[in-house]
Amino acid sequence: MDKLIITVALTGAEVSKADQPALPISAQEIAVAAEECAKAGASIVHLHARRSDGTPTQDKAVYREIIAAVRERCDVIIQVSTGGAVGMTAQERLDPVSLRPEMATLSMGSVNFGGDVFMNHPADMETFAKAMQAHGVKPELEIFDAGMIATASRWIKNGLLPANAHFDFVLGVPGAMPATPEALMYLKSQLPVGGTWTVAGIGPAQLQLGTMAIVLGGHVRVGFEDNVYFRKGELATSNAQLVQRIADISRLLERPVANPLEARQLLELI
Repeated sequence: MDKLIITVALTGAEVSKADQPALPISAQEIAVAAEECAKAGASIVHLHARRSDGTPTQDKAVYREIIAAVRERCDVIIQVSTGGAVGMTAQERLDPVSLRPEMATLSMGSVNFGGDVFMNHPADMETFAKAMQAHGVKPELEIFDAGMIATASRWIKNGLLPANAHFDFVLGVPGAMPATPEALMYLKSQLPVGGTWTVAGIGPAQLQLGTMAIVLGGHVRVGFEDNVYFRKGELATSNAQLVQRIADISRLLERPVANPLEARQLLELI
């Protein structure tokens, strides 16, 4: 198997400090958290930006400050979110891609998201894909349901997406595919040839599905965006604590953890 790539989603757009007091919000808090996670074994940092009052933003200036702060502290792969928050316009969500990070997320369809709808019109998705191509940014394809893999496969054939596409199976969002072993195995079976994958289990599924991914040769996303607990009823003390647990499990299972350079090579970023 390839070495394990650990992605950490530090902040997200929905979690608040009331939910998780250790949530990083400012550029410096995010940079410190990124460095801690890199030392624990993370090679990709998935970024959402917040304003000083904690509200989510896709403001390019805020992202620029965060990216600079992270790069001062560690050499992780920076992956910006184009999901933003529910209700943001497509152009607003796309704005950080022009900063030319190494990676950015690209959601491959619309999905019910709890009490909201996360809208991704095909025309907007195509605009996102073309912008990422133009700026040299590798997309991570966010998959909330099986039909989104079929869409991605069509786009790969049409040249809108790279043949070596990287997928993120996001499982456990209310309204989307459940966070079950069966769901993960089915999505893995539908992966196009040449694709790599990671799994982001929501809530308690973060640990169980992450462990499955280690055994199955996939990769793992952890972090406060998806889960704020270390175990039932016990808040995690930091994002790094969640990274360290997955890194420890992977090493116990005789699968080494990739450093940022090795992750870049595996994802063909260099």
